[in-house]
Amino acid sequence: MSAESLAISRKGVSTDLRKLAKQHLEHDLNRDDRKTLERAASKLSTYITIGSLIGLGVGVALAWQIRSNRVKFFNAFKAMQRPTHVKFADGREEAVPDITPLIRPTKAGDIAAYGFFSVAGLFLGGETGLLTGAGSARRTISRDPAAKERIEKAFRAFRVDVLRKEIEMLEGGKKGSAIWPEA
Repeated sequence: MSAESLAISRKGVSTDLRKLAKQHLEHDLNRDDRKTLERAASKLSTYITIGSLIGLGVGVALAWQIRSNRVKFFNAFKAMQRPTHVKFADGREEAVPDITPLIRPTKAGDIAAYGFFSVAGLFLGGETGLLTGAGSARRTISRDPAAKERIEKAFRAFRVDVLRKEIEMLEGGKKGSAIWPEA
């Protein structure tokens, strides 16, 4: 699993693409449009961070709840009377093995539960934050129809430049992509 699987740690794309995006931001948009995009990006980042933290907290809480239930189950199992032998119809008796040591909660099980639920909560919370943050950022940009139009126009121009770079790279026979750096 790569670090970019989690929404909170995604960095983005190649440095060439970042430079190209920065050029379009500076030349195609006015100061108010850039501030609108910065607010939208800030909202997205905030939603992802909050979602990730909430998901992490929920994951730890679930792991704690499961661990306490496992301990309660084990204590109840340990306290109850269990048969020690089984008598078959033909008269023979067999000893029933004691499985109490096998179901005892362990530190390794606790670590696995806390680790799994924490990572799962972090992932689900971060992705939920990404989805809700994207909606919030979209609403921020859509408030001013004229600014939205300019931003969309600048984004189309940026996409055209990215595709031109991609075509140049493909025609030049270079490996990799203009968008995603070769790993």
